[in-house]
Amino acid sequence: MNPLRRPDWLLVGSFAALTILIHFLTNGGYGYFRDELYFMACGDHLAWGYVDLPPMVALVASFSRATMGDSLFAIRFFPALAGGATVAIAGILAWELGGGRFAQVLAMLAAMLAPAYLGVANLLTMNAFDAIFWMGCVWALIRAIKTGDPRWWLMFGASAGLGLENKESMVFLGFGIVAGLALVPDRKLMLNRWFVLGGIVALLLFMPTLVWQAMHHFPMYEELSNVKGSTKNAPITLLGSMGVQVLLMLPPSCVVWASGLYFFLLSARGRKFRAIGIAYLVIDVAFVILKGKAYYIAPFFPVLLGAGAVQLESIDGRGWRPAIRYALPAVIVIVGVMLAPMAIPVLPVETFIRYQRVLGGTNVRFETSKTGVLAQNYADMFGWPEMAATVAKVYDSLPPNERAQTAIFTSNYGEAAAIDFFGPRYGLPKAISGHMSYYLWGPGDRDIKVGIVIGAKEEDLKQTFGSVEQVAMVGTEYSMPFEHGPVYLCRDPKFPIKQLWPRAKVYR
Repeated sequence: MNPLRRPDWLLVGSFAALTILIHFLTNGGYGYFRDELYFMACGDHLAWGYVDLPPMVALVASFSRATMGDSLFAIRFFPALAGGATVAIAGILAWELGGGRFAQVLAMLAAMLAPAYLGVANLLTMNAFDAIFWMGCVWALIRAIKTGDPRWWLMFGASAGLGLENKESMVFLGFGIVAGLALVPDRKLMLNRWFVLGGIVALLLFMPTLVWQAMHHFPMYEELSNVKGSTKNAPITLLGSMGVQVLLMLPPSCVVWASGLYFFLLSARGRKFRAIGIAYLVIDVAFVILKGKAYYIAPFFPVLLGAGAVQLESIDGRGWRPAIRYALPAVIVIVGVMLAPMAIPVLPVETFIRYQRVLGGTNVRFETSKTGVLAQNYADMFGWPEMAATVAKVYDSLPPNERAQTAIFTSNYGEAAAIDFFGPRYGLPKAISGHMSYYLWGPGDRDIKVGIVIGAKEEDLKQTFGSVEQVAMVGTEYSMPFEHGPVYLCRDPKFPIKQLWPRAKVYR
């Protein structure tokens, strides 16, 4: 077999290993991310579903803590491996689409240095694993198209089903692929029993979570509807989405993935894979219409990078070849290194603040929440241990008989999860909150007479408690502005907590 027609496994393994090493060396920076604390709390309440997420990330959090402990390195170990796998997949897909070693190197280089992938693989979130499942489906489709063997739909279904257990946005990939196939001659690939069986496999794998959602009155649908109808996510247009994608995938790498779109949509060589290019357009438009965040489509890019690298590798023009073979990879490396501190915490925070001022205009906002000196991706790593320590001082100031009847109530899951994670060192009880899955976990069975409350308005608390006293402030220099505020000590509740609980629900 021609060596250019197979993946260079040593090369693929080397890029994956280097990516993993980058994350192992940098994923202990700053502190625990807000969502990581929440996912660990979900891991303490293992279930087949949660208000705002499927179960996989909670299971990963629980397994990581049980086997490796609570350190940042431990809980970010599997995301680092996923980051290496994402880079490897970009190279493998370049080979699948007809590329040689240069195409594999270019695709993996662009994937390795993309801020989107650097950032998500440095944290424990669903996004770290998303590209693996999306590309598992795309890989199966490519194999089905190349071989004409419809049994690849079984792999598609398995990857889609597992992907649904990771993040609900997998639905958009399935919709995009079906829409893309419906518009090309390869639609015949869907007209067989294997396509149906693949769908059944996906449904069976997702069924436990679907049943859980049904048993709890589909809270995820309620939460998504609330977010769509709110101003939580930063508004974005189709053109704006493209601009964000250029930044997230690294500006010079847009040459690669734009070439990938050309490969799928316009080139003769990519004609048989045209459904993949159409799927990207359909998914991108769908996310914009439904007010999704611009990074939601990032899991699609490994195949665009792979296809683009194949397209660029085929250019033989005398003037273009050196630019593509040498200048483009060099620029990707230079710009990638320059922008890496925006995605992974490689600089001391004060140095980073000065550095981002020098760069300017490279932060991307996905939500409308006001930010401080740090963008939200970093600001959400600060303030949590200090918050727990402040609450502990208030708790310790209470007489022992009151502590047994005291609840710590927070306005959002980040605050509650921070109390749950850092609180045991101070002897704090578990927090309660009406936000997301904390609402379903409820207030417990204790007879609550005293509340330590974070993030609520004093006038609202006075409608519930006979005595409301501000006793402290939380918030640090680098934490998100909405995490700066008073801590109230509340006594003499006017109603039992279980009577008030339905009013506490916040799904958004």
